[in-house]
Amino acid sequence: MDLLKKKIREEGVVLSDSVLKVDSFLNHGVDPQLMDAIGEEFAGRYGDESITKVLTIESSGIAPGLMAALKLGVPMIFARKRQSLTQSEGLITSKVYSFTKKEENTISVSGKYIHEGDRVLIIDDFLANGQAAWGLIDLAEKAGAEVAGVGIVIEKSFQDGGGNLRQKGYRVDSLAEIESLEAGRIKFKEDKAAEANLS
Repeated sequence: MDLLKKKIREEGVVLSDSVLKVDSFLNHGVDPQLMDAIGEEFAGRYGDESITKVLTIESSGIAPGLMAALKLGVPMIFARKRQSLTQSEGLITSKVYSFTKKEENTISVSGKYIHEGDRVLIIDDFLANGQAAWGLIDLAEKAGAEVAGVGIVIEKSFQDGGGNLRQKGYRVDSLAEIESLEAGRIKFKEDKAAEANLS
């Protein structure tokens, strides 16, 4: 997705060989036009998949998840990282470890909003080790729903999350795949393929 890659190149900040900061447009500040285009892209890829719900995780998955749900014409549910006082009965929970924050969270959704018969599209901002995606898959499957696919805004393909999900048979659609962040340089997977074709 060219618009997304352009934004990453212009505004992404490489903090280390494994950490990319994109808080100006994706997970702190949010670019509405970009989110609209991201929603359109996911809807184009999953429009024929009979999606009934979009499932994401707070807070960074909400913007792309909401736009995907809007374009698909279905509700969005987000998994909470902290239990709400008004939401205690019928909770479905899963454990998710965050490598960025170095902490484990129990995520939850209400069984009222996702259940057997649902066909779910999971959306998240990043895919690295895959912990959040596995947690959301676990929630959906505990609810009896079917996971149609996992839509990711940015995948760090040099980490094993995407490979593990695909190996287990899950469909994973990433709008931008980063091959490397070495030496402070953002290198997309497609860039590597283009270089190979030129040589």
